[in-house]
Amino acid sequence: MLQTPSGGAGHGTTAADSGLMSIGAVLNALRDEFPDITISKIRFLESEGLVEPRRTPAGYRKFSAHDVERLGQVLRMQRDHYLPLKVIREHLDAMERGEAVPLPTLGRQRDGEPAPEPAEGPVAARIGREELLAAAGIDEQELKEWESYGLVTPLSDGVYDAESVTVASLVVQLGRFGIEPRHLRVMKAAADREAGLVDQVVAPLKRHRNPQTRAHAEARTKELAGLAVKLHAALVQTALGVRLP
Repeated sequence: MLQTPSGGAGHGTTAADSGLMSIGAVLNALRDEFPDITISKIRFLESEGLVEPRRTPAGYRKFSAHDVERLGQVLRMQRDHYLPLKVIREHLDAMERGEAVPLPTLGRQRDGEPAPEPAEGPVAARIGREELLAAAGIDEQELKEWESYGLVTPLSDGVYDAESVTVASLVVQLGRFGIEPRHLRVMKAAADREAGLVDQVVAPLKRHRNPQTRAHAEARTKELAGLAVKLHAALVQTALGVRLP
């Protein structure tokens, strides 16, 4: 449960709104669970109708404890289930109306389309462009720059795989140390070479006619990818002469 700080009211605070929070206080309340949260992301979620804070006569946003809790729910659904904002808004609105609704699942659903039938195997989670912008707390121009360097790449239908959220988060965190997207091209090139090596090993299994053998190829790919990531991390630590916790 999110902790909402008390006090700290701004100038002109009255008894009626003493329990309300500024956008900066909301940022601090959410940051422990969502380290990458930004003021621009909170504003974006507001613009999408996920939360409706009050406004002071001077135009400043004031958030209630309910607003903060709802923002936390939105961010969890994005992080844990990669649901589009429209689906999240409809789900939360239904819950607030007292309707017992199951948490939606994400496949290739688009606005206006029915939810897909359950597949035999797991369906890769997808995230839309606006959701990726909100999750990363960046604007359209920054995303285009990332795409130009191949750091994130949309799929054929214009959406992104769920791992793009992780990539975006790491790019943002590295940016805080002055490492710009253009500096990360070398990492992207190394990752592509490592992926090519793994794919070369499992390619014969992927082409096999036996479905069980093809399924084994996926498991082998995950295993090799995990080993490659561990080796890469160990080599970087060795080169820098450091040991991560």
